[in-house]
Amino acid sequence: MTETGFASALDTAHAIASGASLAVDVVEQALDGIAQRDPRINAFTAVTAGRALDQARTIDAQRRAGLPLPPLAGVPFAVKNLFDIEGLPTLAGSRVQREAAPATADAALVEWLTRAGAVLVGALNMDEFAFGFSTENSHVGPTRNPHDTERMAGGSSGGSAAAVAAGMVPLTLGSDTNGSIRVPASLCGVYGLKPTYGRLSRRGTYPFVASLDHVGPFARTVEDLAACYDAMQGPDPMDPACAQRPVQVTAPTLAQGPAGLRVARLGGYFDENAGPQALAAVDACCAALDVRRTVELPMAGLGRAAAFLITSSEGGALHLAALREQYAQYEPMSRDRFIAGALMPAAWGLAAQRLRAKYRAAANALFADVDVLIAAATPYAAPTIGADWVELNGQRVLSRAHLGVLTQPISCIGLPVVAVPVHTDAPLPIGVQVIAAPWREADALRVAAALARHGVARVTEPPFA
Repeated sequence: MTETGFASALDTAHAIASGASLAVDVVEQALDGIAQRDPRINAFTAVTAGRALDQARTIDAQRRAGLPLPPLAGVPFAVKNLFDIEGLPTLAGSRVQREAAPATADAALVEWLTRAGAVLVGALNMDEFAFGFSTENSHVGPTRNPHDTERMAGGSSGGSAAAVAAGMVPLTLGSDTNGSIRVPASLCGVYGLKPTYGRLSRRGTYPFVASLDHVGPFARTVEDLAACYDAMQGPDPMDPACAQRPVQVTAPTLAQGPAGLRVARLGGYFDENAGPQALAAVDACCAALDVRRTVELPMAGLGRAAAFLITSSEGGALHLAALREQYAQYEPMSRDRFIAGALMPAAWGLAAQRLRAKYRAAANALFADVDVLIAAATPYAAPTIGADWVELNGQRVLSRAHLGVLTQPISCIGLPVVAVPVHTDAPLPIGVQVIAAPWREADALRVAAALARHGVARVTEPPFA
């Protein structure tokens, strides 16, 4: 482990800008750390060493010339392998895409982070075509949880969360359709941000469910999370799903904490479907913030059902043609779910979208009386790799699908969420969702920062560090 293995992104950028560190040294240390630690974790599917070192040399030359450096200059980052990286095929966790032509340009967010000075060091493992909650990819092997390598990292952005948790990079990007940022952030014990639907550009990412797909960052501190998010904000006329809204800079607001915000615990469905460790984490967050009010989100269970149907129908339709030609190349689990979705009656999908509209209206009405909601992110901590079932509150549930029971109702209506890592007395971390009203990412980040200052939300180094 190098001394800078767990340095924050902002501390790293400051050290490079001040001349205390060279960008080349930082990037070389990151590449060495990946070579040393990733064989145990299996987070990376490609390492872009040549590109990274070339960019680092350019940054060092700019500093020596006295030129101003961008805010994330020299900070290593990596991205889920559904983001286009110029010169590499965009795998999306699949075998089907291995023969695809290399991307001719970076995805928008990769381009914008690079413009902010961050240095791309590689691509990261994921569930095939983002259809899963565990990153047990049969093509390249499972990503392992750095806190216990016999356990799941979560998914589908498991490589993204594990790479940050293991100290290989301070920043990564992932995607979230039904919980694929928040679930691995919870299981690996790091911060993750799912912005409002349409806030960040998806241009240059392999799609899964167009009406539910989000993209966002992972980090080891709230400050890093906000800085990364701010660097990626902005309208993108080349992405029709990207909202044409002005940039809402969030980093300067973190010190405000929850002052002036109406914060409530999200009970009912969200408490009923959480296990003891998850409830203890929510209790700790509410105690730190002196939250005494509990509210319920009407129709949350129906919202999850609608998300399942929309996911199945849109995902199945997207992959139907490829399944006809390359059936054997798909993973059995994702293949079967895509086929089931393609065969789903169209009326079910329409009914799900109508219900979704009613559910969104109910949530918006709730936000008329509250600003931020606190709820568990996953019902339990990381299950063992390969485990099909776990016990939750005296019931036997499917371990993988049930990881999204608390995230899917929020994804369905596109609310912004920060997943914060909470370490209870249990040996593994677990996450809590800080949920805000649409377009109010700053509110969620302010509350997350307050939880970090209270010492309730924190990232810990894994045992092998």
